[in-house]
Amino acid sequence: MSAAHQHLPPSPWVLQQALAWPDGGRVLDFACGYGRHSIALATRFDVLAVDRNGAALARFAAHPNITVCQCDLESAAVWPFADTVFDAVIVTNYLFRAKIPALFDLVAAGGYLAYETFAVGNAAYGRPTNPDFLLREGELVASLPADFAVIDSFHGTVTTPQPAVIQRLAAQRKSAPASSPSRPT
Repeated sequence: MSAAHQHLPPSPWVLQQALAWPDGGRVLDFACGYGRHSIALATRFDVLAVDRNGAALARFAAHPNITVCQCDLESAAVWPFADTVFDAVIVTNYLFRAKIPALFDLVAAGGYLAYETFAVGNAAYGRPTNPDFLLREGELVASLPADFAVIDSFHGTVTTPQPAVIQRLAAQRKSAPASSPSRPT
């Protein structure tokens, strides 16, 4: 992650999505980098900020509403989130396709996903240019499990904070069906 990313403001789109999330919920900021979303959301939520960059995590490790987890998210090591769910999961400017299904599994029933990253066509504007790090049109929506409802999706060119081709997906996992009351026999 470049030093320039240290100064990016939080994504207005992510902050807009967060308005629908219940105050006090647990939020996972996956591959959080320098924590631009963690810091912005910690006024309303308990945030778990996860990244492999320990120096980036150290700057907000003492924040009362942010817990940090240094982890190489692409290693073959044991997935540190087994049996854990969150009220919301945020992923921005990060793509590791092998973990997409596991990320969806981290969203609690009734919980939210906000995913925003680079897409095919971004090479015209700069990095990343490698197709391994660029979403194909509609890829996130097509990957979404059936128990999610799409709230918002977008694939196209943006001009801020810098010109890029991106893909966004906001979704909510459907709540578990209410159990029917038992009837006397």
